[in-house]
Amino acid sequence: MNILYFISLVLLGHVCVAEYVKLTWNITYVDTFRDGIVHRRAKGVNGQVPVPPVYINQGDTLLLTVHNNLDMPTSIHSHGLRHDGATFMDGAAMVTQCGIPPGESFTYEIYGAQAGSYWLHGHRKDDVADGLRAPFIIRDRYSPYEYDEEVLIYLEDWYPTEVPAKMAEILAPGSIGPPAPTFATGLVNGFNGNDSRPIQFVAGKRYRIRVISMSSTMYWRFTTPGHKMEIIEADGITSEPCEVDGFTLAPAQRYSAIVTAHESSDFNFIYNCTMYADFIPFIPGLNPRIYTGLIEYRQDAPIKHMEIVGDDQLVWADDLNMHALNGEPALPMDRQVVLETRAFISTERINFRKLGSLPYTEPLVPSLFTAMSMGEQAMDPRVYGPQAQAYVIPLNQSVEILLKNPQGQPHSQHQHGGWFQIIERGPVDRSELEQPPLPLNFSLADVPFIPVQRYTGVPMSRDTVDVPPFSYVKLRFRGDNPGVHLHHCHLNPTHSGAGLSITFVVAPDVLQKTLRIPDELYEMCARQGIKTEGNAVGNWGLDFTGLPTVPVELVGSSPRVPLPSGAPPNSANSPDSAIPPNSVNSPDSANSPNSANSPNSANSPDSAIPPNSTPPQPIN
Repeated sequence: MNILYFISLVLLGHVCVAEYVKLTWNITYVDTFRDGIVHRRAKGVNGQVPVPPVYINQGDTLLLTVHNNLDMPTSIHSHGLRHDGATFMDGAAMVTQCGIPPGESFTYEIYGAQAGSYWLHGHRKDDVADGLRAPFIIRDRYSPYEYDEEVLIYLEDWYPTEVPAKMAEILAPGSIGPPAPTFATGLVNGFNGNDSRPIQFVAGKRYRIRVISMSSTMYWRFTTPGHKMEIIEADGITSEPCEVDGFTLAPAQRYSAIVTAHESSDFNFIYNCTMYADFIPFIPGLNPRIYTGLIEYRQDAPIKHMEIVGDDQLVWADDLNMHALNGEPALPMDRQVVLETRAFISTERINFRKLGSLPYTEPLVPSLFTAMSMGEQAMDPRVYGPQAQAYVIPLNQSVEILLKNPQGQPHSQHQHGGWFQIIERGPVDRSELEQPPLPLNFSLADVPFIPVQRYTGVPMSRDTVDVPPFSYVKLRFRGDNPGVHLHHCHLNPTHSGAGLSITFVVAPDVLQKTLRIPDELYEMCARQGIKTEGNAVGNWGLDFTGLPTVPVELVGSSPRVPLPSGAPPNSANSPDSAIPPNSVNSPDSANSPNSANSPNSANSPDSAIPPNSTPPQPIN
């Protein structure tokens, strides 16, 4: 079955005529009242917010011409796509290109190699949170699953203030912790979730429901009481069927599920979209916000209300219980990169965040241009600057990311340029837990038991993974896509905007021989006075004269939680835990992540030097 499916894809690639789909985005400021609560300015496209969904077919190329009529640079990232051989089309400003300056235009060529549910969004100074985002659907030429129609549901959080004002508050000097939370309104298909239009069902038909989280900070849960869902895709990766009652979406995650309509149209049903965050206070009506919509079989039919059950009685999607349909086995581990989410309060008392040794800051030369111009030195991670936190990956090296989250809030981690396999999840060592500067909704003295879970059979892959509080995840990817790829938290602007990013530079030696960056991108940089050669500041070698001041961490700004009396230092939250919290002895783990023999110990994240390392219609 799987083999026939992929043979069909290859044959269809020869018999189907691919198209160039042309689309123009004129990005401007737009006054909007989309939540029905607050009038505010947003970043819109062609005079409107929300931005309409974009559809192409697998094998097509989207020619997206962006006219920037803002008063600041911008760029557009096609979230979830690899951009093989064209990493400069990734759209991450000051990573793979300079931003598009005000008054200028650029055309992105986005090849739809892999069918799935994606989205397009701004990638300069977190302008995604101000409305510059849209669903992007690449429809299958041939689907391994049969269904009659598609339904698109896209979810957003919407805040009363613009991102620049919020970032000024977050990064204001002199504070002792993050600012007080602002509560968002949930938007379902572009507008207040309380105003959602019904989903039309016809008895007996099968529906593919695509659910896309375009949230900047808030999490969502989606359920269809009275209907089982069968997940068939996550983040553009087709999966084996996985029956669930619902799924949680971290910011930037996507799912497709098959829902079979009942044979009778006697009743209508309710679907639920709940927006929430465990890391801000629970206040009824504000957090969580519960939105419901109608699954309508017949306009005059009564609603069949299902028995209310607790979330703990439902079957929720879990990456480690899902399997990629392509049957790809777990990659070997050639190298392990250890990342850790941490607060970083500078001596100026600015609240940064970090994944490596320092908070990420944009270099003065886009990292791709450094990789292309530094010759053999491009293999040295130091040339990308101390705050790019660069890891250089040789071609085809298999990398395991051990991503530790010792904090009391989750992180939605996204990787540009491809996807990763999800190998394992478990508890962070209790001695590493971080004491937050502000109280959360629970006490750190009572951290819940977190079991060690590991994939079985074939691991699931995706491009965005949720890392729960006090937990680690192990992810694996192969460096088979030469380019410069960000890895960052997708909680915007509070996390990524404060520095929770690192850079993977994959095979820069190969890039120099095979890639040609369009002259237009060099010229765009030149018109902004941005250098396109040299290290992170445009000098040669390790001369960083002109580098902006690197922040210095305030001693004790990221305190660890004291161990409970009598607890062993390496307790995995349970004295009977069979595997230590960092799974040093788990299968495929060659070395302890904290061991002197760890593959990355010489340049660990705590080192002073960065590691070397006819389209379906959406409901409104």
